[in-house]
Amino acid sequence: MGILLFISVLLVAACGLVYELVAGTLASYLLGDSVLQFSTVIGTYLFAMGVGSALSRYLIRGLVYRFVCIELLLGVIGGFSSAALMLAFAYTEGFGLILYALVGVMGVLVGLEIPLLMRIVRGRYEFRDVIAHVLTFDYLGALGASLLFPILLVPRLGLVRSAMLFGLINAGVALWSTFLFAGQLSRARGLRVACLAVLCLLGAGMVNAKRITAAAEDNIYADEIIFSRDTKYQHIVLTRFKDDLRLFLNSHLQFSSRDEYRYHEALVHPGLAAIPAARRVLVLGGGDGLAVREILKYPGIQSVTLVDLDPEMTGIFSSNPMLVKLNGDSLRSPRVQVINADAFPWLDSNTDSFDFIVVDFPDPTSYSLGKLYTTAFYRAAARHLSARGLMVVQSTSPMFARDSFWCIVETLKQAGLHTSPYHVYVPAFGEWGFVLAGYRAYVPPAALPAGLRFLSVAGLSALFEFPPDMGPLPMPPNQLNTQVLVRTYENDWKDITH
Repeated sequence: MGILLFISVLLVAACGLVYELVAGTLASYLLGDSVLQFSTVIGTYLFAMGVGSALSRYLIRGLVYRFVCIELLLGVIGGFSSAALMLAFAYTEGFGLILYALVGVMGVLVGLEIPLLMRIVRGRYEFRDVIAHVLTFDYLGALGASLLFPILLVPRLGLVRSAMLFGLINAGVALWSTFLFAGQLSRARGLRVACLAVLCLLGAGMVNAKRITAAAEDNIYADEIIFSRDTKYQHIVLTRFKDDLRLFLNSHLQFSSRDEYRYHEALVHPGLAAIPAARRVLVLGGGDGLAVREILKYPGIQSVTLVDLDPEMTGIFSSNPMLVKLNGDSLRSPRVQVINADAFPWLDSNTDSFDFIVVDFPDPTSYSLGKLYTTAFYRAAARHLSARGLMVVQSTSPMFARDSFWCIVETLKQAGLHTSPYHVYVPAFGEWGFVLAGYRAYVPPAALPAGLRFLSVAGLSALFEFPPDMGPLPMPPNQLNTQVLVRTYENDWKDITH
């Protein structure tokens, strides 16, 4: 019986941590700023656990009965927490309130579990052994959950099913406990019926998880969703309306197929066409292969190395027929090498030199992305530039995020590079900005590849001119230890949405 009891402790600890991770992950997906969201979710959860532990002293009688009821409540509330939060974001204006209410309730219930279990078994073991064994298995359960969550649960099951799976485990522990502590229960049959009902409810939820997710996402995204997947790193959604494909990462639009050529021609050609006899190109980010498509228009390019964190991203853009058609099957070109790795450590470990570097990351909506816009990152990237090489950085909107744009420009300057900022109008985004940077001053090209749909040599000079409402502003650089850009970006877009 002893080992079965402590396995129960391990399982309930794993469940509690998974619910916390689900809430934090969903908040960061939907609201951005992962550090803020995880910090506030974890803080609220731990505070609520403390409240639950304090309240446990007022539970005097029927401890096993109350423990089983708590497990059932956690199974239902925690199991359906991810689905409830997605639906709340899609259909209500009170996502934040619902998020912290759920986190608070789950935290209180989790805080009640361990004190109750310790009191239930204290007559069977010495107190010191109860403390040692319960806490050991509690921490082991937390470790197991923290490893399984990013490696297996989210990529394989998604957030909705992961929460429901652990809801089933909570309900299973409740049912198990009615047999484990049968001698201390007077109403075991009724509890077992309740346990079976909760297990059936959560099982039905698992079966219908895709419908629940679709109901939420159909209201978040305007068009038909043709692909949706949670990976270890992000939530990928593809939508379609007639001939328009749109990619969203963590609910942020990345491109529209109707006008992405404007963005990617502007990203690649002003810089690459200005480098005589360019041979080697590095693309950081850009797992959709659209920038690579533009680079391959230069016959002299011998190799393109693409470094993108998410293998799911490069996988679907290498295999999905609609996406392969869009990027010209660029990721399977013999001239292209795809590496799935974090760009920052990859730059530090690699010694290759490149004539042109494309830095095409999502906007700095979180600190994990903001680190890729710092002086430290740009210095690391610049070490890979050849003597005449250039680097181009996607730099958000100089119209809607003006402070952020000029912060990126200043960051590149502080990294020791000459900068040439420019902008282009992309209908899906509005005015969008880029920065060319290198060890030498930029000289515009005299020619561009044939067949471009948007750029022309005659129109290049206009891209580098900024009207007064998008003009330069004095901004501090974005450094790794402060990351002012993330807060600046958040404030820029908050002003627009309000």
